[in-house]
Amino acid sequence: MSKKHYGVIGHPIGHTLSPFIHSRLMQLSGVDGEYGVFDIAPEELDEKFASVLSKLDGFNATIPHKQAVMHLLDELDETAGLYGSVNTAAFTRNSEGVSSKGYTTDGIGFTMALENAGIAMGNTVTIIGCGGVGRVFANTCAKAGCTLNILECTAALESAKSFVSSLNDRFGEGTARAFLTEDFDGESDLIVNATPVGMFPKVDACVVSDGVIAKAKAVFDAVYNPSETLLVKKAREAGIKAITGMTMLVYQAAAAQTIWNGSKFDPDDIAGIAEDCFKELEKK
Repeated sequence: MSKKHYGVIGHPIGHTLSPFIHSRLMQLSGVDGEYGVFDIAPEELDEKFASVLSKLDGFNATIPHKQAVMHLLDELDETAGLYGSVNTAAFTRNSEGVSSKGYTTDGIGFTMALENAGIAMGNTVTIIGCGGVGRVFANTCAKAGCTLNILECTAALESAKSFVSSLNDRFGEGTARAFLTEDFDGESDLIVNATPVGMFPKVDACVVSDGVIAKAKAVFDAVYNPSETLLVKKAREAGIKAITGMTMLVYQAAAAQTIWNGSKFDPDDIAGIAEDCFKELEKK
């Protein structure tokens, strides 16, 4: 069997744990493969897709490409199409040529991370950010029957309102409401940060006020570097159960390997890789 070639695209991408995680996952499942990093600016995406990415067996997409890459793919699976976000692409080669298909594994990673931490979504979920991953979180929670508060900054508030309208059309009127982040002061069963706020090196930033955190029962921060974001630290100090996105990162990577290679993984293996990822961060 020939060597498989994968990678992750983003901009700026800097240090990413994806090569470490996927290398471990491929070792566990006996896949002979390598995984690279591609820093691709938005204006270069179309050209790089044709000249570089289409030569791979598959790739993962992170900020800012989760929505932008969709128009380049031949096909989207039902979830990626519905949620309007792609974080995994797979290429199939046969006598007729090369075809591509997009998926999102963020929802799987999100729900598995919450489940393993003993965190319930509850009735009311407050999600900050409605970019690619935020839309996946929102659709996943709405599908589970939650009521959503979608928070955004001034520049993206109209986009948030449009997204809320689509959620209400899909799941029923009253499913979601949009707020300017700084104006929100409500209660939440779960707060979800779907923005890069608090990510290394700007670790002194927190996406919501202390008052909003105090009114939450649980917190999930999709940011995983640092190992304890300021949002998570504040929540824990207030006695609120809170986790970062590390376990989600490993679970969504495992789901990508399942798409690419049919691989299956034990939850203990996922937990072990997540723990080792934190050690990797400490080396940087």
